[in-house]
Amino acid sequence: MEILNRNNTKKKDIIKIIFTEIGIPSSYISQILDDLLEIIIFNLNSKKYVKIKNFGTFNLQKKNKRLGRNPKNNKEYEIDERNVVTFKISEKLKSKINNDVKK
Repeated sequence: MEILNRNNTKKKDIIKIIFTEIGIPSSYISQILDDLLEIIIFNLNSKKYVKIKNFGTFNLQKKNKRLGRNPKNNKEYEIDERNVVTFKISEKLKSKINNDVKK
């Protein structure tokens, strides 16, 4: 499998790797990735979590409105209420990542 030598992995990089490894046309891979992301977003909005076995769990959490401060000028401002997505890695993936580091 090709290893990426950059900080951010882009969708086109993932498509290229899958195409190289499997040979599925890029348009199909792109549609599969889009559908996967839509499924995750839909389930986060409806169920508030998405659990992918042996990968991890995405959780949707509500952050309340609060008072924030700009550290550059100490000016205070209100941060609006919002939803954030958190991710907790599965133990299996965590051990695989850590075992690869030790080798």
